[in-house]
Amino acid sequence: MKYDTIIIGAGLSGLAAGIRLAYYDQKVLILEKHTTIGGLNSFYRLRGRNYDVGLHAITNYAAPGTRTGPLAKLLKQLRLRWDDFNLTPQTGSAVVFPENRLNFNNDLQLLQQEINQQFPDQIDGFNRLTVQIEQFDDTNLNQPYLSARQIVQQYITDTTLEDMLFCPLMFYGSPTPHDMDFCQFVIMFKSIFLQGFARPPEGIRLILKNLVRKFKSLGGELKLRGGVAEILHHDGKACGVRLEDGTEHECDVLLSSAGSLETFRLTQPEGDQLSESEPQPGALSFIESIYALDKMPAELGIDETIIFYNNAPRFNYAPCDEPADLSSGIICSPNNFQYDDPSLVREGPTLRATVIASPAYWMNLSDDDYRAAKETWFPQIQEKVSEKLPPFADHIVDTDMFTPKTIWRFTGHVNGAVYGAPEKLRSGQTHLENLYICGTDQGFLGIIGSMLSGISIANLYVLSRM
Repeated sequence: MKYDTIIIGAGLSGLAAGIRLAYYDQKVLILEKHTTIGGLNSFYRLRGRNYDVGLHAITNYAAPGTRTGPLAKLLKQLRLRWDDFNLTPQTGSAVVFPENRLNFNNDLQLLQQEINQQFPDQIDGFNRLTVQIEQFDDTNLNQPYLSARQIVQQYITDTTLEDMLFCPLMFYGSPTPHDMDFCQFVIMFKSIFLQGFARPPEGIRLILKNLVRKFKSLGGELKLRGGVAEILHHDGKACGVRLEDGTEHECDVLLSSAGSLETFRLTQPEGDQLSESEPQPGALSFIESIYALDKMPAELGIDETIIFYNNAPRFNYAPCDEPADLSSGIICSPNNFQYDDPSLVREGPTLRATVIASPAYWMNLSDDDYRAAKETWFPQIQEKVSEKLPPFADHIVDTDMFTPKTIWRFTGHVNGAVYGAPEKLRSGQTHLENLYICGTDQGFLGIIGSMLSGISIANLYVLSRM
């Protein structure tokens, strides 16, 4: 069949791009290789309990009716209502280091007060850094690479504060070790510290359901179990796809949210040697442990929405040699948002803990060794998490665990790299005409950013040419 646009991947970016194009009477097909939508930001049910995959919180929060900012732009572009996301702001989060703790929420003033109290000689520099961040155009697709560490160090001279600022931003959006592209740093700083966290009580399911509903209402087609085996091209131009079942579809434009390396490999005939020009894969992945509880976390004295912690003298964000790096991590509760009725949270009482993991270790285990490794590392991670929280072990009623191998299964990203390749294709352009990258490897980060990526690429390379 012939389509105006085919989109690979029914994650948030692909769905947003599909909606945007379908509004303008484009014949659009979204292909998803799995049996459900969402990629890493999806949902599942296990032993009678509901769980979200990937979602700790949605960044870029704005109150209903706000006219500016990423969330308002997204809703306007997709013609969605505020109620379609039903976001509730966080109660409050923290960055916890051995000698310091910085509390923050969706009001920058709290973080400024915390820095002023604990790092009084740094507050002026922090405020000047914030001004530069607010003035920086992170939507410019042609921004050159700049070291975020080097720029931040012009304003922040205390290494502990420097690491405490980088810790949440790296954990929630950096594909590179130790440093960040300053544009990526700005995107994450704005989304976490200037705008903040929120979440619907129904979890990611509500957002995905409304995106699919909107897409189909506009005539868009969604095919599950539609894995792409090859991207077809002729004379340097993408012209369609061949699916794993042998079916072929033609198109005028092809958008891929599969990742830059993964998309590149789909353009290479099976059996060909790997090209030296193919993108480098990401190497940063995570383990996530999930604890279902018999009481709300707040009833146990756990009030924070998210805790980013580091136990070492310096924060080391890098691939690890051990199966898991227990020196730092994230603890999140989907219950600790300002819900009118916390009992409506679809997941029930839950804690989630995330640490950096070694993809090479987890990806290469046999099934038996894989199960044994999970049984070995789950209690070690729980022990570290327990050091940061009031006692909760006696209230655990069920558990689950994700590894880089799980992430690879959900996303197809080589190495289970959550944030994709280290080098982003901000323009969205690839080595083939009419083939464009959207999503993680385009470079707009987070749930809102991912959807804006799909919209931006659709606007730039399809709608602007109609």
